[in-house]
Amino acid sequence: PVAPPAPTDPVKAAGLERVSIRIEGPLETALVQASDATVGPALAQVVTRTLVWWVRVPGEILRGDTLDVLFQRRPNEEPLVYAVRFVSGKTGQTHRAYRFTPAGEANARYYLPGGDELELRMEKSPIDSYEQITSLLRDGRGHKGVDFRAPVGTTVRAPFAGVIKRKNWNFGSNGNCIELVETGGKGRRALFLHLAELPKSIQAGMRVNAGQVLAQSGNTGHSFAPHLHYQLMLGENRVLDPFDQHKTFRASLAAAHKGAFDTEVQRLDGLLGTSVAGK
Repeated sequence: PVAPPAPTDPVKAAGLERVSIRIEGPLETALVQASDATVGPALAQVVTRTLVWWVRVPGEILRGDTLDVLFQRRPNEEPLVYAVRFVSGKTGQTHRAYRFTPAGEANARYYLPGGDELELRMEKSPIDSYEQITSLLRDGRGHKGVDFRAPVGTTVRAPFAGVIKRKNWNFGSNGNCIELVETGGKGRRALFLHLAELPKSIQAGMRVNAGQVLAQSGNTGHSFAPHLHYQLMLGENRVLDPFDQHKTFRASLAAAHKGAFDTEVQRLDGLLGTSVAGK
């Protein structure tokens, strides 16, 4: 008799991998053990970009929290994470995020189950559009600003009225860069790093209005991928969190995309299966 075909793993059939962990120590260590050393460290970085919207990393990731991740390996690139389910002892909730590209849009984003974006957006944003926020102050990396991953040439704007104090200092690290000092208000300083070549019109002492185009994003200086580093300071040394300084909002999927999104959530939830916490 012919042996029945081996059951197909639906996760593998979808070209994905799944890790399910109960956190007992450092997140990266757990993800390396659950996957392997070639993908684990990068996977921890990508997953952290979702977790930071729910808890502070690493301080509010607690022993006994559980994490389920669906991801796809990519040669010479960070893995693509399709879904994250995180059961948090800190919040007492099960948090979920799903990667989805609305029809006709260039960028995939992470969405909450109801169709709102996972990431907060800033009003009076320093950048017109971006793919993802890849670093922010509360992600445990000691970073002093917010990194917006964006194609070279994306429009960068002044978040407030001010005077340009200097440009292109410490070029090896910062690349093309601008420092803008707020006029009136709190006297905050905004730093824009890794820009494309600056327009000739940008000079120290120049006054600019809120929303005025300053430059374009780039990949200059000590930068591993095209992005804008946006940093707010008060005085010489006080670092401000842009997500505290700007009003924020969550964008939602247009109604026309909701059906396709709900179908994708159902597919990804099926592949995630039952979490290690049994929830």
